[in-house]
Amino acid sequence: MLRDLKVVELATYIAAPGAAGILADWGADVVKVESPEGDPMRRFFETIGSDHAANPVFELDNRGKRSIVLDIRTPAGAQALKRLVATADIFLTNVRPAALRRAGLDHQTLRAAFPRLIYASLTGYGLTGPDADKPGMDVAAFWSRAGVGALTAPKGADPFPIRTGMGDHVTSLATVSAILAAIHERHRTGVGRLVETSLLRTGAYAIGSDLAIQLHFGKLASTRPRREAVQPLANFFQTSDGRWICLLARQGATDWPRIAAAVGRPELVDDPRFSGARARRENTSALVDILDEAFSAMDYETAAAALDAGDITWAPWQTPRDLVEDPQAQAAGCFVETLDGRRSPAAPARFSDIDEQPRTPAPALGADTAAVLAELGYSKEEIEALRT
Repeated sequence: MLRDLKVVELATYIAAPGAAGILADWGADVVKVESPEGDPMRRFFETIGSDHAANPVFELDNRGKRSIVLDIRTPAGAQALKRLVATADIFLTNVRPAALRRAGLDHQTLRAAFPRLIYASLTGYGLTGPDADKPGMDVAAFWSRAGVGALTAPKGADPFPIRTGMGDHVTSLATVSAILAAIHERHRTGVGRLVETSLLRTGAYAIGSDLAIQLHFGKLASTRPRREAVQPLANFFQTSDGRWICLLARQGATDWPRIAAAVGRPELVDDPRFSGARARRENTSALVDILDEAFSAMDYETAAAALDAGDITWAPWQTPRDLVEDPQAQAAGCFVETLDGRRSPAAPARFSDIDEQPRTPAPALGADTAAVLAELGYSKEEIEALRT
């Protein structure tokens, strides 16, 4: 889909490489520019004290790219990067603004030199404001500061961290969307623009429904334990064989009679404690106890069949280990293969009439330095000088 689109990525860790990884999956030519030390995510398992030879975390966000090593702290390295950017449609970076200005790679400088360039900046906190130059991983900027973690944690629970890359990958999606919007605009105007995303802003959007309530009413309900849920029908229930079911009631009152019938308790609909949304909310613990008893009398397959018969929205509560064996996840295209025969999470969309071929694995550090520099007109001697 994105053939002939060239992306230069000067980025580390997950969010920005993840955005470039999606573009690569969709056919863009992505050149990943790394320091001589390499992207720190190449050492992900080493950092946590593991000796795994494979690194699927790095592979996910960097498959299908080319890697070159340039030391942009040197004049020659910075100049080589500018020559590379001159050939690109998109420059994508998560380097902090002050460091980019020192290297002459800030968006004002590059877009003045290359008016068609789409300059995509992904930071922790944005390009302006008192904290623009603060480092911002997703646990800090997306999860903690944007309020995602506090909203997710049940009332009274201690803070706990987000899983690896969750906030990063939400921001990857936002960045890809913004880049594609800028590409569409450039088709009309012939001019690129600065595209700015941040972990903080994406976190605010991720909790946007709750944040809209907070902004409008000045208060917000907390996340509560099962027996204290604001909406007792939007809850989790365990079957007799130990499996959990996520149950969701759609807006309005149409699902309550169907749920009551599915669990074999149709008379609950006429119980004055549960006759309306307000009554159910006021009697949450009693209703949850009754539904717990009903679901615990059914095994998972029986409960699943009853819920499906009522066209009720529900899902199994699964672990990643369950998901990788889920036939629906396979059918929905959740996984792709790489040329080395491994499965990996897929990019979050697929396109009709395009065969999903095995992906090229992530490149070794600097594997394409000589080839990419040769494309820019560097001689063998100049390439060797840059590499040393």
